Amino acid sequence: MTLPLFRKLSFYILALAALTACHRQLPKSTVYFPPKGDNWVHLAPEKADMDATLLEQAVAFAKTQETTQMTPNFSTQEEIFGKLLGPMPTSRAATNGVVLRHGYIVAEWGDTQHPDPTYSVAKSVLSTLAGITIERGMIPDIHDPVARLIHDGGYESEQNKAITWENHLQQTSEWEGTLWGKNSDFVGKEAFGKGERKPRTLQKPGAFYEYNDVRINRMALSLLRLWKKPLPDVVRDEIMNPIGASDTWRYVMYPNAVADIDGKQMPSVSGGTRWGGGLWINALDEARFGYLFLRQGRWGDRQIVSPAWVKQATTPSPVGPDYGYLWWLNTGTSQTGKKAWPDAPTTSFAAIGAGSNTIWVDPEHDIVIVWRWHNGNPNELIKRVLAAVKK
Repeated sequence: MTLPLFRKLSFYILALAALTACHRQLPKSTVYFPPKGDNWVHLAPEKADMDATLLEQAVAFAKTQETTQMTPNFSTQEEIFGKLLGPMPTSRAATNGVVLRHGYIVAEWGDTQHPDPTYSVAKSVLSTLAGITIERGMIPDIHDPVARLIHDGGYESEQNKAITWENHLQQTSEWEGTLWGKNSDFVGKEAFGKGERKPRTLQKPGAFYEYNDVRINRMALSLLRLWKKPLPDVVRDEIMNPIGASDTWRYVMYPNAVADIDGKQMPSVSGGTRWGGGLWINALDEARFGYLFLRQGRWGDRQIVSPAWVKQATTPSPVGPDYGYLWWLNTGTSQTGKKAWPDAPTTSFAAIGAGSNTIWVDPEHDIVIVWRWHNGNPNELIKRVLAAVKK
C-alpha cells in the first residue's frame, strides 16, 4: 500500500468514528466550559497552578507592546494591502488580550469586548467550516478536485481543474484567476500595496506554498456554493452560537462579492481583512474559538468538529512553512527547521492575523492566549506566561 493511500485511509477511519460522535449528544463533561454572556469564571492564578506575580509581569509586558503596523484609525490600510474592496472601521481598541488555563480566565487586559477586524484569523474559522462541511458529507473526499462539485467556471482551466480542497486549505492550490476585482498573481502596487509580488511561473497544485487571500476567497465562494446559505449564517449556526459567542461579532463582506446561488443573490466572505471587511470580533469570542480547539472540537456535550479534524488541521503540509489547514504550527519541521515560537511546545498552534492578532493554543499546558494589536512577536509573551506555570 502506498503512503498517500495509507494516510488517506487512516484519516477516513478516524473521521468516520468522529463523524458518528458528531451526530449524537455526548455525555456531560466535568471540564469547564464558559456559558454564553459575561459569566465566564475568573480564577486566581494560584488555583490554576500558576505564579500570580510572574503572570502579572507577563501581562504588564503585553500592555507595552502596542502594534506599530496598524494605526488606530486604519489610515495605512491601503498603503500596506492595496485598494480596498470592503469597509473598515474608523477606530480600533488598543492592545488587549486574555489568558485561559483549564478554560478559566486567569488574566485579562485591555478592552477584550471591543469587536475589531481580526484579519487572517478568519482563515482558521473558514478551515473549521470546511471541516464541518466534510464531516457532513457535503465534500466526499478532501483530496477530490474541487471541480467535481463546483461548476461555476472557476476550476475549468488546465491550471485549476486538478486543485483539491486540501490544496486550498494548505495554501498550495496555485489557483489562477481574478475574483472580486483582485488577481491571484498579486502583481500591481495599486491593487496590492506593499504586499505586491513579482510575476512568476505557476506550479502544479499541491507543489508550491503561497500565502494568498485571493485563493482563500475562492475557497470560501466554493463553500458557499455547497451550503447554499450565506457563510456568515453558517458560521453563526455551526460555530459561534454553539460556543456561546457574543452577539457583537460580524462577518463583513465586500459589496461586490455576491454570487448567484440557485437564483438567489448571496454574499460571499473573505479569508481576512486585507482589502476591508472580514471577521470583526472581540478577544473573548476569539478565546472561545481557541478553547474549542483546545478541547478537540468539543463544546460541553456537543462535538462541533471532530478530534480527527483538529488533528488533521494542525498537521504540517509537506510544502512550505509550519502550516496546517489554515493554522500556523510550531513543529519546526519546515525548510528552515526553526520553530515559530522557540519557547513554546511543538504541539502548540495558532490562528494569526495582521495587526497582530493571535489566538495561540497550547494543549500541553492547557492554555489559550489571545493577544491583539501587538508588535508581532508572540513568543515574548508566550515564554513569560509559560514561566508562570507551576505544573
